[in-house]
Amino acid sequence: MGPVSENTLEVYTDGNLIFSSTGKWLHPLFELEDFLASGAYEHARLLVKDKIVGKAGALLLVRLGVLRVKAGILSELGRSVFDRHAVRYEYGKLVPRILCQTEHLLERIDDLENAYALIAARAGRIQAPSAPQASPY
Repeated sequence: MGPVSENTLEVYTDGNLIFSSTGKWLHPLFELEDFLASGAYEHARLLVKDKIVGKAGALLLVRLGVLRVKAGILSELGRSVFDRHAVRYEYGKLVPRILCQTEHLLERIDDLENAYALIAARAGRIQAPSAPQASPY
């Protein structure tokens, strides 16, 4: 038996590992977004292996154009996102929910861009939309 990988996320194309991360929460998916921005890979041909995929991760993967996912743990909310967007997926364990505030916040959000804005703001990648300011006049 080989060494256990410390990676929380691995991405393959044609069987070759092209990206990995040991990051936590959703940060590896944002790292993957930055990596894929080079345009060197066809997103639909990627296979993403992620240790835990909840609704937020599923929405981010769909937004990236990923069509194949292997999850160690998959939430039912994440599975419904994959089903709705025709993503082929496998999982080791299906759970009702990931115990994460982000899973709860996204429970009723299905729009990819709205979900991205919320997740990216929570990750500190973009400024959270502010409430309208009252005019000082």
